[in-house]
Amino acid sequence: STRNCPCEMSQLPPKSPLASPVSEGTNSRVESLDNLSMDSFWLEVENIKQSAEAEQEECSLADVKTQEEGEAEAEWLQDAGLSDLLGDRASENDNIVLLSTLTKTQAAAVQRRLDTYSRSRRRKNKHPVRDVRDIFGVVSSEETAAKKEESSPDQLWHNLRTSNVQRKTQDYSCTVRNPGKEVVFNMDVAYSEQAAVLLKGSLLSESRRLKDGNTLTKFKIPKGRLGVTRIGDLSAQDMKKIPTLALIELTALCDVLGFELKRNKAAKLKTTEKRLFGVPLNTLLENDQKLLPNTKVPLLLQALLSCLEKRGLETEGILRVSGSQTRIKNLEQKLERDFYTGLFRWDEVHQNDVSGLLKRFIRELPAPLLTAEYLPAFAAVQNIPDLKQRLQALNLLILILPEPNRNTLKALLEFLSKVVARENNNKMNLWNVSTVMAPNLFMHKGLPNKIPEGKEKQLAEGAADIVRMMIHYQDLLWTVSSFLVAQVRKLNESNSKRYQFCDKRIKNLLRKIHADKDKVEKNQTEPSKIVKVHASLLLKDSLEVHLNNATRVADVLRQFQKNLCQNGWNIVNTVNLLKCNNSIECANLLLYEVGGNIGEHCLDPDTYLLDLYHINPHAEWVIKQNPSYPRMF
Repeated sequence: STRNCPCEMSQLPPKSPLASPVSEGTNSRVESLDNLSMDSFWLEVENIKQSAEAEQEECSLADVKTQEEGEAEAEWLQDAGLSDLLGDRASENDNIVLLSTLTKTQAAAVQRRLDTYSRSRRRKNKHPVRDVRDIFGVVSSEETAAKKEESSPDQLWHNLRTSNVQRKTQDYSCTVRNPGKEVVFNMDVAYSEQAAVLLKGSLLSESRRLKDGNTLTKFKIPKGRLGVTRIGDLSAQDMKKIPTLALIELTALCDVLGFELKRNKAAKLKTTEKRLFGVPLNTLLENDQKLLPNTKVPLLLQALLSCLEKRGLETEGILRVSGSQTRIKNLEQKLERDFYTGLFRWDEVHQNDVSGLLKRFIRELPAPLLTAEYLPAFAAVQNIPDLKQRLQALNLLILILPEPNRNTLKALLEFLSKVVARENNNKMNLWNVSTVMAPNLFMHKGLPNKIPEGKEKQLAEGAADIVRMMIHYQDLLWTVSSFLVAQVRKLNESNSKRYQFCDKRIKNLLRKIHADKDKVEKNQTEPSKIVKVHASLLLKDSLEVHLNNATRVADVLRQFQKNLCQNGWNIVNTVNLLKCNNSIECANLLLYEVGGNIGEHCLDPDTYLLDLYHINPHAEWVIKQNPSYPRMF
């Protein structure tokens, strides 16, 4: 019988050696699982169940409620920054700027959800909402019936999938013809547009997933003229725009691939009297920032990871071998009492108990680390056949995560990479680590675990495979795609010059936008330019730089370094800039693009500055010290 307590992981079967390997003749995409056991996964599930059953009284979260028809679409539009389109007399002006940045596939994704929401409201006899065609200007009432039928949402979607790709010939597939060779991971073109190209050419391949870390496909992000942008390179103001754009793009990608983007409705969390375990990430960080301002990862997690890095990386079976549940519970109580006083003695703790505390900390979060809303979406990534498109979806999901969750997840993944790097000593390879950590990330006491009968093994392998990808490809996943950065620039440019419409409708907006985008722009670019680079925190003087087509950020930093050493400029802060041998190292310096159509952007050393100038001529360029570089005192 099914137990009612959401803390009980009763929907999952017990560990079974017979259920682990993939049987011959199945349709699984996994090629080499015959010798790879899922025993670690099921053992971890059993440990979680036993821990949960022992503390049954602590179950306090309600199950996620099923959403009514149209409710999911309304919530999606709100999260996508398009909530004003839901009102009876909505003001489009607040949404026009965002809509003006969308690609065709992204616009179609918005249209489909708004159309579904409109139909659901009509069925409920609520106040009428505007027809979706009033928003996107599909057809006019004077056109023929045949033309109207042609413009129905479903037909429009069919046309979209077959029309806008004819002019593009680039191969975006992930077909690996030469194993071991790097495969291009294009971030200049929207993922959904790439998928539409593949769909048109029937190039969607069923990639084979290999669990041997040595045979994983190697991806390379080609550096365009504007370089590569990592999470953390953009200002907080600009990063706030990224989740909205990433959600729209993820939805468009899923639409093209024919997958439903599953999202939960977040349950209300009950407060706890504890200070460390079972406390929301935001609350933890607020408390930690009172002690250490600018803390981005909970101090407790930092302490757990630091302890394991110092003494546990060489321990055989670390993470897999469970510590004593009694000792772990006692340690949790001691940490609650002594952690912030500094009296807790980490050197007296067994490393397997520390790893148990780490996993317990993740499981005890009131909401999953991957968030209650998007945990189903993370789990569903395994259903995408093509490896590159799975990574594209994961990249967008990482960008959607709230900043505390994203930073905490990154700290965890970096540690797990270090565990894998010591495989020869600790006997924990990438797949071992992934199978152990997957239940801790994908099972949560606050969410129902309704697993269809016969799907347990498939879902377990899929969850472990997702963790494996997040560990192995984390550098790629923590990159902000160039097309998203371009959309942020467009948003910033358009905020001061909103479109005006006399008929109070967006009608022909998207048609006009994409007609303009299809035209070949004739850039009146200058072959060279002299600009000033500021370094007000370091120098009283500015640096004049002559830009040409070959000038990169790294060149400017070297020129700055050379002039600083030779010309005797007035140095404002020598201590933080000079190393012990009185030389200045370029790694200590970063060049930022500030203002214009961007808030603040830390530039890739390989960025070509003349190209950047033409894209953002009103920006200032400022040299700053690298905040992560060790200061020399």
